[in-house]
Amino acid sequence: MRALPFAIAFVLAGLLASPMLCALEARGQLRFNYRGRKLPCPLGVLIVAAAVLALVPVVLIERLGHVAVLYPRFVAAALYTLGVALLGLIDDALGSPASLEHSGPADPSSLQSHARDDLSPPTAASFPSPRGWRGHGQAVMRGEFSPGALKAAGSLGLALLAMSLTGLSTGRWLLASAVLVLATGALNLLDLRPGRAVKVFVALGAALAIGSGELHTLWTLGLFVGPALIAGAYDLRERAMLGDTGSNLLGALAGLWLVFSLGERSQLIALGLLIVLTVYGELRSISTLIERVPLLRKLDSIGRPEQPLK
Repeated sequence: MRALPFAIAFVLAGLLASPMLCALEARGQLRFNYRGRKLPCPLGVLIVAAAVLALVPVVLIERLGHVAVLYPRFVAAALYTLGVALLGLIDDALGSPASLEHSGPADPSSLQSHARDDLSPPTAASFPSPRGWRGHGQAVMRGEFSPGALKAAGSLGLALLAMSLTGLSTGRWLLASAVLVLATGALNLLDLRPGRAVKVFVALGAALAIGSGELHTLWTLGLFVGPALIAGAYDLRERAMLGDTGSNLLGALAGLWLVFSLGERSQLIALGLLIVLTVYGELRSISTLIERVPLLRKLDSIGRPEQPLK
C-alpha cells in the first residue's frame, strides 16, 4: 500500500500531460529553449496538479480503509515541496521579461520567449537579468524585485519549518535545512539542458535507494516522484520545459531524499559537495564543464533527441 501514492500520481500525470501541454500552448505559455524552439513551459505545474489530485483517493483510502498509506514524514515533505514549487512558479511568472530556458554556457540565465511567433529567439544581450547569488543580491540592493532572492530566502524559511516537524535535534535540524536549500538550488542550477535535472535526480535517488537498501524514502516522496518522471520525460524529449517550477520541485525532492536517507556524517559530506557545486556554478559554467568531459557529455546527451522533435 505504501507504493499506492506513487502509482496513482504517476497515472494521473500521464492522463493530464497532453491536456496540460495543449492548455499551456493555447495560453501562450511558451519559451525558447537552447535550440531556439518555442516549447510549453512551465510543465512543472503538471507535477503539482497530479500530486494534489492524487491526494483525494490516497487520503480517502487511508482514512476510510484504516490502512497506512502515507509515511509520517510526508507532511513535512509535502510542505517543503509544494512551497518551493510555488516559489518557482512565481519566478516563472514574474521573472525577467525574457528568460531563455536550457540556455547554453554563454547564457545561463533564463530568458522568456516573446509572445509573437514572428520574433526571433531572444538573447542574453537583449534582456539582461540577474544571475547567481551576486546578481540577485545586487538587484535587491538596487531596490528591484528579485525572484531569485525570493526563492533563496523563501526556500530557507520553508526548509526550517518543514524540518522542525520531523523532531530533529537543533544541530541536525539546521544541517538538514541547509542540505534542503542547497539541493533545491543545485537542481535549478543544473537545469540548463533538456532532461539534465531529472536525470541527475533519478541517478541520485537510485544511488541512495541502493546504498540504503530500502525504498521508504521513495514511497514517502512517491506522490511527487511519480509525476516528476512523466514531466521529466517530456522535458528530456524536448516536448516541453519544466521551468523553475519543475526544477525547484526536483531540487526539493533531491534534498529531501538526501535528508531522509543519510545520517549526520553523510549529510555533512553532501552539504560540502553542494557548497562546492553552488560556488562553481556561481563562478563558472557547469554546461561548459560537461561539454569538455567526454563521459559527462555522453551521459548528459542520453535520451535527448539529436534533432528537435516536430
